[in-house]
Amino acid sequence: MTRRRPVASTAKTGLRRRAASPARAEKLNKLTLGQLDYHLGYVLRRLQIWVFQDFIQTLATMKVRPAQYSVLLVIEANPGRSQAAIGQTLGIERARLARLLHELERRKWISRRASGSDARSHCLHLTADGEKALVRIKSLAAQHEARLADHVGAKRRTQLMELLRDFG
Repeated sequence: MTRRRPVASTAKTGLRRRAASPARAEKLNKLTLGQLDYHLGYVLRRLQIWVFQDFIQTLATMKVRPAQYSVLLVIEANPGRSQAAIGQTLGIERARLARLLHELERRKWISRRASGSDARSHCLHLTADGEKALVRIKSLAAQHEARLADHVGAKRRTQLMELLRDFG
């Protein structure tokens, strides 16, 4: 017995037409980006989304997000610096940084110590647990970076990094 394709009708015209195959329907529903595809900001944002998704997936076992990783690296490179200095360096607003630091402190990866020169300020340090975790996190992050380099090519990655550093 031959199976018949489903038929769809349109209420306004009363005409009947064949239902599109899933592949055809997908093709018909695909939108073009128009001029948006030529906007650098849009293309960079799409790249950022891809990079962040890959990073998050790669580091899923450690449950570390890109901003947390950035903060850990900057604290490692600058032990004893203030929350304000870390936040300013990374461009993270105070309220968001406070939540982020609270989470890292809850995981016992960082400690906040009162500053000797300013009682209102806290100095940030990695804990021993934080140092151990960061070794594993760096290893996973290196896998992510290697995948990104494979995707764009080592030479183009270097060029892209040089171009983007001019902005920040």
